[in-house]
Amino acid sequence: MNNWKLYIANRIHFDKSNRKKATPPAIRVAVAGVALGLAVMILSVAIVIGFKQEIRDKVVGFGSHIQITSFDSNTTYEKHPVQFTDSLRNVLLAHEGVVRVDPIGTKLGMIKTDSDFMGVVLKGVLPDYDWTFFKKYLIDGNLPILQDSTASNEVLVSKTIADKLGLQVGDKIYCYFVQEQVRARRFLVSGIYQTDFSDYDKLLIIGDARQVQRLNGWESDQYSEIELLLNDFNRADDIAYDLYTQLINHPDMYGTHYYPQSIRALNPIFFGWLDLLDMNVWIILILMAAVSGFTMISGLLIIILERANMIGILKALGANNTSIRKIFLYVSTFLVGKGMIWGNAIGIALCFIQQQFHIIKLNPEAYYVPYVPIELNFWYVLWLNIGCMVISVLMLIAPSYLVALIRPAKSIKFE
Repeated sequence: MNNWKLYIANRIHFDKSNRKKATPPAIRVAVAGVALGLAVMILSVAIVIGFKQEIRDKVVGFGSHIQITSFDSNTTYEKHPVQFTDSLRNVLLAHEGVVRVDPIGTKLGMIKTDSDFMGVVLKGVLPDYDWTFFKKYLIDGNLPILQDSTASNEVLVSKTIADKLGLQVGDKIYCYFVQEQVRARRFLVSGIYQTDFSDYDKLLIIGDARQVQRLNGWESDQYSEIELLLNDFNRADDIAYDLYTQLINHPDMYGTHYYPQSIRALNPIFFGWLDLLDMNVWIILILMAAVSGFTMISGLLIIILERANMIGILKALGANNTSIRKIFLYVSTFLVGKGMIWGNAIGIALCFIQQQFHIIKLNPEAYYVPYVPIELNFWYVLWLNIGCMVISVLMLIAPSYLVALIRPAKSIKFE
């Protein structure tokens, strides 16, 4: 027989008629430990990836991957204008990774009703703006209709603002802008959105960029900032730096220098918080790997002690310690594999249920999402399985040396 060690391992593990009474509880505990550990690992990684993806998409949806402002602008929404031309658009789109360019106008204002008022920021966009993000979170009404010929007075407001001021779709509102003198604009609420991202929901209304230009007395090619959408979030910092070196010595015709910044640099608190989640995941993975490994070690030791008589007979027949150790490592691998099958089934099933039915809710004011987000990624699950198998088997190598302590003369007598 080419691999008699695997044959004996198969008989020990799969032949129930030869399995002694002490074995099933030990096996069940070991398998349960591996299943629990892997299921928790899959859930932890899926939740963290989903949470990071959800928050990142919302931050990018409100501010894109890269923002280009004037070099001397402050961090408020009242920015010094930058010029945006077709030639600049072509330069930006020619950069590898940039897929979309949108000039934006922002203006601080205040919405006042008969009974209340609230400070807001008007974010102005152009007719060809990509509304995909706001369409996803639109809960009532329609997106603003922007014409090429004239500036539109339609605006999109958040549910937070609408609830605070008692607004509904179709209402006409007055927004006041404080400059050298107070200027008022009457807007029509075309739709209401809700992202549950309170930092932006309580502040932003979306309208026509030409309204911002008129309020500030800017030219038709001047905007507060230019937003760039990329095909890879992870390249935002590098592309922002490349654009900085490319544009810093080429001011616009008004003498303004361009200053590209990535969304990560503009929102360090959010992304620093998300990065901390990675550390939590690593701690969970290490703890669960330890739990799985130690339950398997205890199971292996019980199986070895239970099979002391068999080990003695094999040694008497000429088998060496290494061969016998391989038998029990094979048995352990079978147990780990069974536990992983159950762990995958449980973990993926729980992820699917939460993904489809959103059973576990969250406070959106604290977590920016109304439920626990899930993002199942095949490659992450695959690497978790590989890692779980490798770590579990490696942890079992040391306790498998117990077979060397079993003496044939004593163990054969033991029954």
